Amino acid sequence: MNGSRIAAVGHYQPAKVLTNEDLAGLVDTSDEWIRSRVGIRTRHIAGPDEPVDELAAHAAAKALAAAGLAPADIDLVLVATSTAVDRSPNMAARVAARLGMPQPATMDLNVVCAGFTHALATADHAVRAGGASRALVIGADKMSEVTDWSDRSTCVLVGDGAGAAVVEAAEGSGIGPVLWGSVPEMGHAVRIEGTPPRFAQEGQSVYRWATTQLPPIARRACERAGLEPADLAGVVLHQANLRIIEPLAEKIGAVNAVVARDVTESGNTSAASIPLAFSKLVERGAVSTGDPVLLFGFGGNLSYAGQVVRCP
Repeated sequence: MNGSRIAAVGHYQPAKVLTNEDLAGLVDTSDEWIRSRVGIRTRHIAGPDEPVDELAAHAAAKALAAAGLAPADIDLVLVATSTAVDRSPNMAARVAARLGMPQPATMDLNVVCAGFTHALATADHAVRAGGASRALVIGADKMSEVTDWSDRSTCVLVGDGAGAAVVEAAEGSGIGPVLWGSVPEMGHAVRIEGTPPRFAQEGQSVYRWATTQLPPIARRACERAGLEPADLAGVVLHQANLRIIEPLAEKIGAVNAVVARDVTESGNTSAASIPLAFSKLVERGAVSTGDPVLLFGFGGNLSYAGQVVRCP
């Protein structure tokens, strides 16, 4: 085996749904105001008894079931999250314990909204290098726990959830070369800081960066996979804001692709947003087995990472 592939995906969202009308009872906002600015209608919110690792474990269990694998078949667990409360044990170890995995390597990655695509690249590298045979890659965040619910500029954006992918060794390249990087001097544009930690961002700075600087980077990720943007069957961008997703997808030039717009019903779920949206596309048959799909994460730290994958 000289490559890796995504064998299966899965996702999970808490049962509680928070609508724009609900938010209008908390802050000075309205359904029209929220839809016109960010395109979000609803978001799922986890309860106090639903920690991040529980969300992650539910999504992981679905991915394992879809792959026809047992927890013991996994030897590497990577969890992308920026909302872990404790430093140790990490989220990956807690997920492994919940699922009854015997002795996997367990690591967390904190690259905020670009976390899943960073973790997917890390799993791909580990499998191709022989460091793992099967990896479980999870993006999970509980953004509601780091949100100031009296701040209408941020509370209308966020949601909770998790998405997961099983990565395994394969012939060829089912996961294309990653293109990743960051703009460290602009890391202050998206923050989760303080005690207690709170999410804040400079919305206009992020919008300008995402819509002007990222399209050529995303196109280069396609080039690394040996494809033109027009060859893509699907595009799954970080689900930050519909006003960012739509112009960014258009500027990439993926004219024949299904563009994920899960942000409308899930909000911004940070590291969970890409695997959550991708899993939904797969589940409803919007993309087919073997189709090339661009996954492209961006946001916190002003980091980005993208790769073209073949649909499971």
